[in-house]
Amino acid sequence: MIDWPEADQVFRVVLLRDHNTRVVLLGTSLLGATAGVVGSFMLLRKRALVGDVVAHAALPGIALAFILLEGLVPGAGRFLPALLAGAVLAGLAAMGSVLLLRRVPRIKEDAALAIVLSVFFGLGIVLLTVVQGLPTGTAAGLNHYIYGKAALMLTGDVWFIAAAALATLLTCGLLYKELSLLCFDESFAAAAGWPVIRLDAALMALIVAVTVIGLQSVGLLLVVAMLILPPAAARFWSDRLATTLPLAAVLGGMGAALGVLLSALFPRLAAGPVIVLSGTALFGLSMVCGLRHGLLPRAVDRRRVRRRVGRHDLMRAAYECVEHRDERLYPLAITATPLTFEDLRQRRRWSPRRLRRLLAAALAEGLLKRRGESWYLTRAGAEHARRATRNHRLWELYMVHYAEVAPSQIDRHADAIEHVLDPETVRDLERLLGETGPRVPPSPHAIRETQ
Repeated sequence: MIDWPEADQVFRVVLLRDHNTRVVLLGTSLLGATAGVVGSFMLLRKRALVGDVVAHAALPGIALAFILLEGLVPGAGRFLPALLAGAVLAGLAAMGSVLLLRRVPRIKEDAALAIVLSVFFGLGIVLLTVVQGLPTGTAAGLNHYIYGKAALMLTGDVWFIAAAALATLLTCGLLYKELSLLCFDESFAAAAGWPVIRLDAALMALIVAVTVIGLQSVGLLLVVAMLILPPAAARFWSDRLATTLPLAAVLGGMGAALGVLLSALFPRLAAGPVIVLSGTALFGLSMVCGLRHGLLPRAVDRRRVRRRVGRHDLMRAAYECVEHRDERLYPLAITATPLTFEDLRQRRRWSPRRLRRLLAAALAEGLLKRRGESWYLTRAGAEHARRATRNHRLWELYMVHYAEVAPSQIDRHADAIEHVLDPETVRDLERLLGETGPRVPPSPHAIRETQ
């Protein structure tokens, strides 16, 4: 059963009155921001599983370091720098193993990652069993490195995370150009003489560094989420790397901070998993609302494009219904000619519901006016309809004379392209076809029927 916090506790947590809350919040936020930046390069490099491999490979390094320390100096097995050094060496060994297996002709990269992850994690479990058999093994506390211990973070841990995060971010800044080139075009980087292998190794080392930093807070099972979720969420907001990196850092820090605050409000909830769930919530929000690739903005854009295409098609259908060859009567002839619902529907074979929506939108925009059961083009609608029909037929003529498309197929091809014709392309078509005046050329279908 969930114990809901009282108002005093909420204010106490939100205002960061507790020293432990401030310490944990600062440490995890620094970790989240750093993981977001490094994870952006990792995601662009298509190395999403590398963080998972490094995290699982750190376990045997920690266990082996503990065993060696206990063998040398009994009681010194929990010396933190030595344990983290073991994790780093094990992570680097795992990455070296992956690089070696990738050179085997019959082993793909995903298979190499899966093999190394399984072997190193299995070795870690075996070594943990050995640790449990030592006299001090039950008090070793190595399980914290699996599940995380963010709530037990001390001020010294925060200073360590801050120093490691600063070094990692500085390295990313110094190698920004090189890592960007590596992520977007490895072949070009190699052809230009850049040390691709060393740059790839540097990126792997950065991933190892973030993974080792995160072992104390969220644990090796969840640290990979902090590397993937923030950059994946940032991609919904921007396509530019220079924007994605700070966004990923902000989202990573926000997810960590939100998770710590929720864990402080609900003490029964472990901080590490709640941090990951908070990051997942921010990812879901970005996926729905992201300005660049979010589901909601994309749905709005699709609706706007669909309305624009529908208006374009309706105006062309209206022009074809009232079209006259005597250009001297333009626009009086077509603005005075009535349009019926059935004539318009037969031109494009719209459903009655779809056509009613298009007519209502055209009326609202001043392109059509209605008198009784008939519709009439306004002067603005006549100009729009004439321009749309002219562009469509210019493209049809181009397809017939230069692309050698069958006349029975040109209408479908023109429909697919006419909505994205820019003015420069239209001018090129006019020069190519000798149609430089405002005249609307006759339809190739009509020409074929008369021949």
